[in-house]
Amino acid sequence: MPSSSPVYPRPDFERPQLNWTLLNGPWDFLFDDEDVGLDENWHQEGLPDSVTTHEKRKITVPFVFQTPASGIDEHGAHEVIWYERSIPNNVLEETASKKHNLLRFGAVDYEATIWVNGLYAGAHRGGHVPFDINITEALRISTEKTARLTVRVRDSPSDLTQPRGKQYWAPQPESIFYTPSSGIWQSVWLETVPSARIADSSHGTVLRSNDIENGELHAIIPVTGRKASQKYSVEVEASFEGVSVGKVQAHVPQESDRVSLDLSLRLSAEALDRLPKHLLEASPLSNKRWRNGLALWSPEHPQLYTLSLKLYDASGSLIDEVRTTTGMRSITWQASGGHIRLNGEPYFQALVLDQGYWPTTLMTPPTADSLKADIEMSKKMGFNGCRKHQKVEDPIFLYWADRLGYLVWGEIANAYQFDKQYVERFDQEWIEAMKRDINHPSIVAWTPVNESWGYPSLKDNIEQRNHIRSLYYMTKTLDPTRPINDNCGWEHVCTDLTTYHDYSDATELTKTSATMKGILDQKAGRDMFVAELYDGIPDAGASHKFGAPVLCTEFGGVSVAPAKDDANAGERDWGYTTAEDPQDLLKRIENLVMGVVRGGHCCGFVYTQLTDIEQEVNGLYSYDRREKLDSAKVKAIMDGAQKVYYEQLG
Repeated sequence: MPSSSPVYPRPDFERPQLNWTLLNGPWDFLFDDEDVGLDENWHQEGLPDSVTTHEKRKITVPFVFQTPASGIDEHGAHEVIWYERSIPNNVLEETASKKHNLLRFGAVDYEATIWVNGLYAGAHRGGHVPFDINITEALRISTEKTARLTVRVRDSPSDLTQPRGKQYWAPQPESIFYTPSSGIWQSVWLETVPSARIADSSHGTVLRSNDIENGELHAIIPVTGRKASQKYSVEVEASFEGVSVGKVQAHVPQESDRVSLDLSLRLSAEALDRLPKHLLEASPLSNKRWRNGLALWSPEHPQLYTLSLKLYDASGSLIDEVRTTTGMRSITWQASGGHIRLNGEPYFQALVLDQGYWPTTLMTPPTADSLKADIEMSKKMGFNGCRKHQKVEDPIFLYWADRLGYLVWGEIANAYQFDKQYVERFDQEWIEAMKRDINHPSIVAWTPVNESWGYPSLKDNIEQRNHIRSLYYMTKTLDPTRPINDNCGWEHVCTDLTTYHDYSDATELTKTSATMKGILDQKAGRDMFVAELYDGIPDAGASHKFGAPVLCTEFGGVSVAPAKDDANAGERDWGYTTAEDPQDLLKRIENLVMGVVRGGHCCGFVYTQLTDIEQEVNGLYSYDRREKLDSAKVKAIMDGAQKVYYEQLG
């Protein structure tokens, strides 16, 4: 059955006349445990057939060598690995034109260096974020008839200052930590683009779509490859359900490479009259899908505008065009009486913890449809979003979250040891992750740090506190439109949200969630907010702000005891607590969920978790995505929790 998902790896930013070549599939692959490849000039001469005890073999990109899907399925520690393949001839033909050839990587964990025919092309550090390298010049000056692409990757199995998320640094995964993923783990492709072109979000394009009061889109669009002597103009045109809404055009200033444009997305009376009749019959203009002719985005009604971004030269000739979408919606949390408001109304966030692992492919989805399916599975059980945990997910996930109506809290992999090198590494990768995803309406909060991971001494270390403060203000500077959850779970330093984690059973969780004192008491032996310090340089500490939204952002984690005759039950199977059977699990989930909500203090929660992962078997679905419980019964619980919340509003 053909895939219903887009094939292009960045469907959120696609050129209509797209010329691209997917480089997924077989690559030559070699472990370099003694790190001799650079000294022996592998990048110039090609990978050897063997080195020490390792043979060159084939790997299926984008699956990492630790997975069965890669064709290798080896779990030993290998810090340096090499990839190599040839570039298709049709790409070489493009080098004679005025176009540029970009080599694009979705994500490579952790440090990648790239050569084309032995010529250095570029490098990147950061395991969860995309990068592209312009290889046009390397292709042009090469004397080879075919182009050889070589990639060297370094991914330390044990460096705890390296952001790694749930990838374990010990030989055997255990409890909440999983098999590591080294090397290329998202798509690789070649793309031919104009030499001067519209920049994507990673290079600065911001489509700010939260101004629902004025009904305006506020766009900042840079031009990549601009020549100093050339004049350009940028146009933004919007449509909704095939009906033109409006367009705006502006010249790129001489002193800058970017232009700011404001475009009204309110549909005129004439445009509204041209909409499909079934749309307005199902959703009259008087309901919450609309505001004075503006189509609003929400999980119930994920309405998207289609945008065309065009670049013109001085003569008015079109030289580049990009298609994307935006959803007009606002998220407010300041002075909101303890609520997070979506489009001005209190909105309960019933979220699930989603870590994005699969049995044969680990962090890489088996297919693009796998990402869509996980969202559909979650919604089927009554969740309206997820906290995407310790991972920057494949962009196709957010493509579907926008279209299916699914709230996402943006997060990133943390490290486990604090030092100057960690700070430099983390700052770079967090900024790149935010910029990649900033234009998705489905993203509704940012969480840079989880449970003080990488910050073991927040109780008394001002330097560690200052870095979290810097992350808060850096995030706020890049994006003032979404709330920031600085350090999810406890030891908050500078935050918009008060979030707590509690894996107690229902009786204790209910008691904790019933009062603000219980919520603000220590969790897992940690203060909820860092206290004042007077030793040496004073530090003011932090405290819960009256009226700040409160959410229980991890709880549950209940596994089911395996049947006595279950030969497939693993000896390492693990959960925070264990139910006797599926019926007991369902009852526990109901008691836990209601225990959080009935206290009247929480405006949302994150239930742990969507699926089992390796030995952590506390998912609502098994690792291979089979229901453990009747999804309709779980949905009834989630619907009931939201009903309690809205009834409490009065």
